[in-house]
Amino acid sequence: MSDSEAAGRFFDAAADLLRRVRDEESERIAAAGRRIAGTVRAGGRLFAFGAGHSSLPAQDVVYRAGGLALMNLLPAPGLVGVDVVPATLGSALERVEGLATTVLEQSPLRSGDLLIVISLSGRNVLPVELARTARERGITVIGVTSVAYATGTTSRDPSGGFLKDHCDLVLDNKIPVGDAELTAEGVGAPFAPASTVVTSALMQAVVATAVEELAKGGVEPPMLRSGNVDGGHEWNKRVMTDHADRIFYSR
Repeated sequence: MSDSEAAGRFFDAAADLLRRVRDEESERIAAAGRRIAGTVRAGGRLFAFGAGHSSLPAQDVVYRAGGLALMNLLPAPGLVGVDVVPATLGSALERVEGLATTVLEQSPLRSGDLLIVISLSGRNVLPVELARTARERGITVIGVTSVAYATGTTSRDPSGGFLKDHCDLVLDNKIPVGDAELTAEGVGAPFAPASTVVTSALMQAVVATAVEELAKGGVEPPMLRSGNVDGGHEWNKRVMTDHADRIFYSR
């Protein structure tokens, strides 16, 4: 297999997944956008969370050019990306009971807010506990996960449930169990994961829908501009000042 053949196969696989998400999740994407817009109109705050590589799509909608300024990242030490050593510590922390509740208690989240919880497998204690506890506190929870894991794996949460079981709305990114799109002779394991590409696109589609909903309802969405265009920093400073009560990444 040449590099070009592998690359082409990966692009085809990712494009197929994106088409499936667009076609099969369109109603739920629209519903998620409406929930976000409704939270904004009601004065609520917006947060996104993901652990490990699932943090990447969450980070992708926070403080970025063309993004909704009101999206905040819910951070948890040792869980945002693979910045801990050893990297396996992050995976271990996802299985610790009580950690999600502690993260929630120390966060600014409150009743009336909205939290997007991203977890590819949705099987670990952390995302399940986080979603369940948040809903108990009056927080709207949107889960972004691969529903296939709920039938292809077993839950690691004591309840036996998955992330999808504790959300107000679930978005399925269609990623197969194992998160690898290619196989090849001489390669002992499947390779080329597509979850970050697909889930990031799904998140951007949801935010775009929310922006559209706000504008249609007569509310100007507070958007961020690129800091690399003339006037971008000044624009963003004004937006963040005007909405400081709902923006937490600038403090």
